[in-house]
Amino acid sequence: MHILLIFLDGIGLGADDPAVNPFAAAHTPTLYQLANGHRWLAATGRQDSPRARFIPTDAHMGVPGRPQSGSGQAAILTGRSIPQLIGEHYGPKPNKAIRDLLAEDNFFKQVVAHNKTAALLEAYPPRWHRAINSGKSLRSSYQQAAYEAGLSIFDEKAIYAGDALGGDWTGEGWHTHLGYADTPVYSRYEAGRKLVELSRRYDFAFFSHWMTDIVGHRGTVEDGVSLLELFDEVMAGVLDTWDDAEGIVIITSDHGNLEDIGSRKHTENDVPTVIIGDAKTAFDSEFMTLADLVPRMAALLFG
Repeated sequence: MHILLIFLDGIGLGADDPAVNPFAAAHTPTLYQLANGHRWLAATGRQDSPRARFIPTDAHMGVPGRPQSGSGQAAILTGRSIPQLIGEHYGPKPNKAIRDLLAEDNFFKQVVAHNKTAALLEAYPPRWHRAINSGKSLRSSYQQAAYEAGLSIFDEKAIYAGDALGGDWTGEGWHTHLGYADTPVYSRYEAGRKLVELSRRYDFAFFSHWMTDIVGHRGTVEDGVSLLELFDEVMAGVLDTWDDAEGIVIITSDHGNLEDIGSRKHTENDVPTVIIGDAKTAFDSEFMTLADLVPRMAALLFG
């Protein structure tokens, strides 16, 4: 049994309006399959298909206002209602209160404490590592969770060795934005296959794709459509490679954003959680909020 958690920053379940919602406009047959033939929209509701369970998930956790990245990501990885504990939604990076809660306990720490293996499968360039090590930049909540567990964050050496992926899935961004001329570039489908193959090295693997949030804040509907159609092809590779008996793939998010392009702000919509694999039945009707992920992952992984 192992778990691959695919985190898509800033995706929510919005209106069936292709003028503002890329999920309503994009051609994403693989994502439809994961939602029992439906688009990922507010009206879709809970869906079960032969391979997957699609669950609208509460990102508020009892606290009014717009959910934020720092507290939402921390809830995903602690199994605790972080907004309630700190009295607000907070982000994008975790404040001291959130960092203290992540240091106290998080799922990466639990995995290590059970003598199991875990990793962030996204690699970061040298300038990111320099900014973190110098104190000029804070880690995101999921990066902080891995750090508190004593895990190393991959760098360009892991990209060259094929031990990690770029945050854009294919690695093209290491060429176009970071100036690398000889790092690997994968097709979208190949990137999905590679993601599964890398995840099999660990009991718990976490991959973050943050561009969905960037496009939600600054992009166009057309940008969002392109990004979702890329992800759809990645997931085709994931599904063709994943064995449903080997564990579960989880897709989830911290807050809505991409589904309402033009507002430039986070939404208050539910976020989608998708569970792929034979063990999807563990995510039953009592699974409702982002804080409900860790208890179920722990039960599956630790027994």
